[in-house]
Amino acid sequence: MINRNTLLSKCETAFEFAGRQLEHLVTTHPDFFPMYTRQGKWKHGGEAWTNWCEGFLGGQLWLMYQHTGQEIWRQRAEHYSRLIEHRKSDRAVHDLGFLFWSTWKRWYDVTGDTAVNQVLIEAGQTLALRFKEKGQYLRSFVADDSLFIDIMMNVGIIFYAAQQTGDDALWRIANQHCLTTRRYLVRGDGSTSHEGLFNTETGAFIRQSTHQGWRDDSSWARGLAWALYGFGTAYYFSRDARFLATAQACAEYYIEQTPDHGVPPNDWAEPNPPYPYESSAAAIAASGLFNLARLTTDPTRAWLYRDYALRILDTLTGPEFLAIDTPGWEGILKHGIYHQRKGLGVDESTMWGDHFFLEAVAKAIKALGETS
Repeated sequence: MINRNTLLSKCETAFEFAGRQLEHLVTTHPDFFPMYTRQGKWKHGGEAWTNWCEGFLGGQLWLMYQHTGQEIWRQRAEHYSRLIEHRKSDRAVHDLGFLFWSTWKRWYDVTGDTAVNQVLIEAGQTLALRFKEKGQYLRSFVADDSLFIDIMMNVGIIFYAAQQTGDDALWRIANQHCLTTRRYLVRGDGSTSHEGLFNTETGAFIRQSTHQGWRDDSSWARGLAWALYGFGTAYYFSRDARFLATAQACAEYYIEQTPDHGVPPNDWAEPNPPYPYESSAAAIAASGLFNLARLTTDPTRAWLYRDYALRILDTLTGPEFLAIDTPGWEGILKHGIYHQRKGLGVDESTMWGDHFFLEAVAKAIKALGETS
């Protein structure tokens, strides 16, 4: 049984520690956008694979400002947000939601500045240009025939652009992408595939695949966490009950398959995984579960999702995962994995792991404060 007062104290401590780590990062390596640590250090020459993480540092700075109200965090958050503004027209990646929802959306929420909102809208319009009419999906950065589960975390910015502009074409693209992902990447038991491959001439689905999971028919933990969170976001915008049902199925698979401490391995199906934890998946899931607890109309499910999210955070704010007692470690959350197959950021801190951990901690502080 979780002691809520103790967990609230642990979450406040985690936020204070995150502030120290972020202060060190932005003063030691100004204007640098890391992805993952190597032996606990952010600055290294490791491979990136793709260009998708630049919003997570600014996103953490906005979270620090929202939590503390201190002007220095807002100044830093605005600065790091401006550094990525040019990416609003980047057609090479499927990750514009990651970049701009984490940064410019929080900026707009704080200020209501229409110029800030226009950057968000343009990013959503740009992402929509990746839509393949034959197949009805937003293509991944890999190739025209490739659909990634990760894109569910980015499609929300297209829904938002459609909502803000009244553009029915954008709405159709976002909605159809979610339906295609639901049909081909989410399995009947709530597990997910990382990738779907399509015939680009006919649009016919060919098969499920993976870049980061154990094998094509298994379930990569971070991908499922993206789906859990992303389908919840799709439901928030669309109110399509199918998307809520899908998010709930993913949530229940996560809960059923994961050890009691709430942190999965890189892939649930992998026998004897070399690393027991993928903490960034747990952080994403915790934040997505808090969202689902608000979105569901079932009080029993709402309690389950909120309670399980708190269980995850009770684990992640402990000394095994929070780097507070690890001298010289520059990240916040240990035991994350970027790309196990490529050997990138394995058993390290990751920028998205730190971001979604801090986001989940902020939600937990609010939830625990309301019930204390």
